[in-house]
Amino acid sequence: QVQLVESGGGSVQAGGSLRLSCAISGRTFSSYTMGWFRQAPGKDREFAAGISWNGGSTDYADSVKGRFTISRDNAKNTVYLQMNSLKPEDTAVYHCAADYSPQGTIGQGVYEYDYWGQGTQVTVSS
Repeated sequence: QVQLVESGGGSVQAGGSLRLSCAISGRTFSSYTMGWFRQAPGKDREFAAGISWNGGSTDYADSVKGRFTISRDNAKNTVYLQMNSLKPEDTAVYHCAADYSPQGTIGQGVYEYDYWGQGTQVTVSS
């Protein structure tokens, strides 16, 4: 059974930074595109960032481009999301997700991902 476990959330002031981690177990991690999604209260879950199985390709939502960086360490079965210059509108529950994609495509749709973590809360105060 595939398990994804996020960590690293918390509360910060605007302009601060956080680094999220997501550990995956139960499958060959290197065959999976990994994504970070976020869901604010009352809103739909939205794509934030994604990375191909070998780290060769990344994709970002326009709202986080230039501030967030996604990376992965296949030896540690872990994906990271470095978040800088945080804004109050970044407040949300952040979920990591895995999509079996040996061809290396990065999807932005929730429906494209097979496995999900429970999420970690990020709160940014002004």
